Amino acid sequence: MDSDVLAAMARWPDVPDAYGWLSLDARGRWRLHPAGDALAGGPGVSISNTGILAFIGRNYGHDEQGRWFFQNGPQRVFVRLDAAPLILRQADAAGSLATHTGHAVSRVDRWALDAMGRLYAATEHGPAMVEDRHLPDVLERMKLASGQPLLDAPPGWLADTGQAPAGAATLSVVYPPVGAAAAPLAPLRGPAGQAFGFVDRPGPVSSGSA
Repeated sequence: MDSDVLAAMARWPDVPDAYGWLSLDARGRWRLHPAGDALAGGPGVSISNTGILAFIGRNYGHDEQGRWFFQNGPQRVFVRLDAAPLILRQADAAGSLATHTGHAVSRVDRWALDAMGRLYAATEHGPAMVEDRHLPDVLERMKLASGQPLLDAPPGWLADTGQAPAGAATLSVVYPPVGAAAAPLAPLRGPAGQAFGFVDRPGPVSSGSA
């Protein structure tokens, strides 16, 4: 985090947290909610100022409950997540991945494809989802641990994740632009937040659950 943000946190440690004012959409766009209606599903207004976007990205983190927030000086502004805490994009022609906050990805521990065809990843930076416009090429570049391209002989559930049988086999795949280490790829059953440990609609934590 920025040094002036850390200083403000130390100087004013008891500033109340804010909820409902900021969201992150499925394409990694920050949206401001002037009416405080993020938790009610409001669309918000896209933030386009590059300086503000960089400031948010540098001061973005999470707490022990998996609630992600923007540390705005001494105040935590919790974020509604429309897909995942981090959105992955291909950063170059080689297919390298980077988060929407600009961090290069060098490790993926597991992948999961949900019933809507969204590809999630557990990265060294946190839970992430591949942005939809990059998804076809990411899948095209994936290989089975044997070296065979994944899409040369895809399992049926990969084409229709919503119809994946309960016993659908987990695949071991490699995404070469990230590295040679294989990671499991499986259908995602249930909410992504539950599977990857994040809260998509963060609210205050009661004293009994802290």
